[in-house]
Amino acid sequence: MIRLIYASTALSAWGTEDLLKLLKECRAHNSAKNITGILLFSNNTFLQVLEGDEASVNSMYALIEKDPRHTDVTIIEKQPIVERAFPYWSMGFESVDSNQLTAIPGFNDFFAQDFTPSGLAAHKYVIAPLLSHLRAKLISQVGPSVSHEELPMQHEDPFIQLLHRTIRIGVKFLALLMVVVILFGIVDVVYVMYQKIVEPPMLLLSINDMLETFGAFLAVLIAIEIFLNITLYIRSDVIPVKLVVATALMAISRKVIVFDYKSLSSEYVSASALVLVALGVTYWLIQNKE
Repeated sequence: MIRLIYASTALSAWGTEDLLKLLKECRAHNSAKNITGILLFSNNTFLQVLEGDEASVNSMYALIEKDPRHTDVTIIEKQPIVERAFPYWSMGFESVDSNQLTAIPGFNDFFAQDFTPSGLAAHKYVIAPLLSHLRAKLISQVGPSVSHEELPMQHEDPFIQLLHRTIRIGVKFLALLMVVVILFGIVDVVYVMYQKIVEPPMLLLSINDMLETFGAFLAVLIAIEIFLNITLYIRSDVIPVKLVVATALMAISRKVIVFDYKSLSSEYVSASALVLVALGVTYWLIQNKE
């Protein structure tokens, strides 16, 4: 994925109705290409953020360049990204005046008056605080339900911000170790299958052999789910609760599949069934809540 930020100058005065019409167009086009971002309009200048697949973003920008309603189209920033800053909005929107710009951290009076494509290109240091401010504002408008960053990169306390960054590095290391576990798990699946196939009678699998093989497969799938659980702490495009419940549901399902019912008590099996049903209902409720 990439993030492309550009600025341009409107060729005519834009009223509220014109801006709403433009916003509707942006959202329709971006949704079709799975592009997200935000559009800021101030001092007759557009500043737009486009996030998504590189080919889609580039093709969208090529169309934007040809739009006769603006001029001085200037790329302010273009870089690869790991996650989206605006994952919930096909195109968020803000229209602000110079006074509002001065209230944004990292801005000053001079820059607020010089909110132009050339001014933005010359003062790229303001882009990060601007995007952070706009993102926080959008999240506050839609409510707290989408704000689920476990370890935000931006924090009012520099020490807490440093701790968050340190933990993020640790999380990435854990994710790397989990990938190693997944690879070993895949090797184990191959080994289990090989053992079962070469044991007499060759190329025949009994029910118990199949269950054991399924158990090895599910162990790898659970490891993958745990990997996702680890990485969710540095992502903002997933709901942690849903992923945790999905992992628990897969884990208990695996146990049920490989149960040796001849040696287990009815109480143990019944309790496992209740847990499985409870997790299934919980997952269904979370899924429908979205």
